[in-house]
Amino acid sequence: MNKFMGFLENILLPIADKLNNNRYLTALRDGFMVSLPLIIFGSIFVVIANFPFLDKVLSERAYTAYQNALAPASAATLSIMGLFVIVGIAYKLTHYYGGEAIYGGVVALASYLILTPQTLDGIEGVIPTSSLGAEGMFLGILTAFVSAEVYRFFVNKNVTIKMPPGVPEAVSRSFSALIPISLTLVVFLTIRIIFSFTFFQTAQNFIFTVIQQPLTKLGSGLGATILAVLLIQIFWFFGLHGQIIVNSVFDPIWYALNNQNLQAFQSGQELPNIITKQFIDTFLVGMGGTGMTLAVVILIFLIGRSRQTKELGKLGGPAGIFNVNEPIIFGLPIIMNPLVLIPWILAPIIVTIITYFSMSTGLVPKPAGIIVPWTTPIGLSGFLATGNSWRGAVLQIFNLLVVMGIWLPFLKILDKSYYEKEKAKKKE
Repeated sequence: MNKFMGFLENILLPIADKLNNNRYLTALRDGFMVSLPLIIFGSIFVVIANFPFLDKVLSERAYTAYQNALAPASAATLSIMGLFVIVGIAYKLTHYYGGEAIYGGVVALASYLILTPQTLDGIEGVIPTSSLGAEGMFLGILTAFVSAEVYRFFVNKNVTIKMPPGVPEAVSRSFSALIPISLTLVVFLTIRIIFSFTFFQTAQNFIFTVIQQPLTKLGSGLGATILAVLLIQIFWFFGLHGQIIVNSVFDPIWYALNNQNLQAFQSGQELPNIITKQFIDTFLVGMGGTGMTLAVVILIFLIGRSRQTKELGKLGGPAGIFNVNEPIIFGLPIIMNPLVLIPWILAPIIVTIITYFSMSTGLVPKPAGIIVPWTTPIGLSGFLATGNSWRGAVLQIFNLLVVMGIWLPFLKILDKSYYEKEKAKKKE
């Protein structure tokens, strides 16, 4: 065990530290966080628009009118989520460099729109909505990074218009940003023109074909998902926020898969993907937080004998219901505790496999692409994430029982050691 922990510490921790401090991954993570409230808003209205049995209660005409009335809520958020992510990433990256963050955000948005095809069904000047969502996500992320760096380059070269003293600060900042923004947009216009002479025609076709499709296919597989889950658990075991580190890399893939499912769900078509953002957030994180520690809290109330674990259960129980598990992670503790390393790593992997095959065999519906807030309690989150299916809730409960079974012997040993130490202390 010591050799294994030493290996993990020597190999993985330096890598994790570099990833955690990487400015691009940090901007990527924060950029998605900027868009999250809008995505959740749109998802809520997708749920409302697709309440179960509503189509049986209302007439076909009334049901269609009802859905059409609510459709703009998701169309203005989920369908164009790529735009919010682009602005968020470039804003955060420019802010990291100490520049005018708002200009970094808007120049990234304009740069992306320059690269985006502006023809739909032969009609010029129309931007396809699909290009602003999942299909254009990877190009949007790359554009945000590159545009922020190009904009910063021109600013650092002092290629700006200097306004005389006395000019209002807002006006002065606008003119200072004029030339760097213009030169940045010229760079992206040049890129668009160059791609128009290639086989791909557009930068978006190139990125989608060469980068996005292969990565999405890889990220949708069970093997890559198990690896991601394994790394999350290992990083957390050593006190690093595994979710932030790993999600920074996988979120673009998982969100793209999520949006594909959402589009299919709204169109009444078969859902294409099992692994999505909600697969991770609902059936793993959404069961008490990272590591599904709601099972640990329940076991503490059932078998806990030591005062330490009982008090921890009282402290961690209410938070665990809403998937906040820092009290358990730091109080049990899980971090650097060899006694719980096996269930901490094994349980999420087993649940990932169970959930994947439950959905691949049709026992449980695939995630419908609806972004459910991560604080939603178990049962309700599974119901909503699978398009209002009770089977999603049942799967979560079943997985919870599996995690409890895996943790039971290890928690008994840990609780017994605490209990004996407390008894020995009383005798002193």
